[in-house]
Amino acid sequence: MLNVSLFQLERFLPLPYKNALEPRLKHAHKKLQTGSGAGGEFTGWVHLPQAYDREEFARIQAAAQTISRSSQALVVIGIGGSYLGARGVIECLCSPNYNLKKKPTPNIYFVGNGLSADALQEVLDLVADVDFSVNVISKSGTTTEPAVAFRFFRRALEEKYGKEGARQRIYATTDRQKGALKSLAGSEGWQTFVVPDDVGGRYSVLTAVGLLPIAVAGVDIQAMMDGAREMMERCGEASYDCPAWEYAALRYQLYRSGRSVELLACYDPAFRFMAEWWKQLFGESEGKEGKGLFPASVEFTADLHSMGQYIQEGRRLMFETVVRLGPSACSLLVPGEEDDGDGLNFLTSTSLDAIRDRAMEGTLLAHTEGDVPNLIIDAGEKSPRSLGALIYFFEYACGLSGYLLDVNPFDQPGVEAYKKNMFALLGKPGYEDRKAELERKLGR
Repeated sequence: MLNVSLFQLERFLPLPYKNALEPRLKHAHKKLQTGSGAGGEFTGWVHLPQAYDREEFARIQAAAQTISRSSQALVVIGIGGSYLGARGVIECLCSPNYNLKKKPTPNIYFVGNGLSADALQEVLDLVADVDFSVNVISKSGTTTEPAVAFRFFRRALEEKYGKEGARQRIYATTDRQKGALKSLAGSEGWQTFVVPDDVGGRYSVLTAVGLLPIAVAGVDIQAMMDGAREMMERCGEASYDCPAWEYAALRYQLYRSGRSVELLACYDPAFRFMAEWWKQLFGESEGKEGKGLFPASVEFTADLHSMGQYIQEGRRLMFETVVRLGPSACSLLVPGEEDDGDGLNFLTSTSLDAIRDRAMEGTLLAHTEGDVPNLIIDAGEKSPRSLGALIYFFEYACGLSGYLLDVNPFDQPGVEAYKKNMFALLGKPGYEDRKAELERKLGR
């Protein structure tokens, strides 16, 4: 069972912080539960693990089976919350080397999350000689990066299978009723899944947005939903019995005490894209009105040999949140060497898990003594059920955290600034005046 624990954290915090914050947490909790706070129209994820559409869930499972039978690869087209959660879960539960492993499920490639011609062409080449399907994910269908990528892969499908054959291989996850992608899917006859109106992209991993690619990878999505539901029930408690309360309160107090960066750390490289999802979740939710912790991530022990020096002795602006995923699926024991040239024979027959755990304990002690506060989130194990619980836990803590900061945790107004400039510089109709102004600033 997931829990949050403090590692010698008391000296960094005012002792009665829990009592002082309890009224504000109760108020934030009520806003999430009732949808009565800023952005409340996007709190459908709060009760989603219990109230999700069972009929669509069954269609997701059926579509995943169809894709697995008919395709050697699935191309997932989406950006931000439309791909980070799915990729995070697949890499965490199935391996960062998922596409290199021998398995009964299709390879999964994620595109439409950038504007690199080389990266896009590489995936086009990878699927050119195999049967493949496409899952395009966009609520509007007009977001530049995925919309451009979809043009290439739709053409590739139609050239390979013809329009009718391609129709059976395109799955659109989009708005229920409106938008460019919904209209196109309706006219072309593609199978569609819903991005719920009341769930924003970064909170959508437990909807069809994340569940279809995750199911194609062979992950038990029912177990994920069960784990999320169990965490939802725990988070329904208006008290510190809710682990998300503990986490939100700790981060808020450390922020109030002058810490401006939260480092999410994990000792399993498979967690990398879960950390990328976490960064979007908290960065977009809190980073507004000049407020919010800067979310960053490190992969230990690898980054102890690169970022470790700064963490230990650099500016004291950060704290660490360490995610523990439990024991490895396999057990490797260090072999002995007759000459002991590296001096490591004292580790003979010691498991890598034991070495990792001692490395973690040593790091916790060193960083804490170096004035870097540490807290630990123990997921219990690395399984679909525990990951579903962890996802919901972070989402709920993020909602609470936004309301503690008095910001809307469910909008992202700053994201539009670069888009307007990009459209103007590309010559989009209606942006002529802005284009001239921007080109003057660029010295053209």
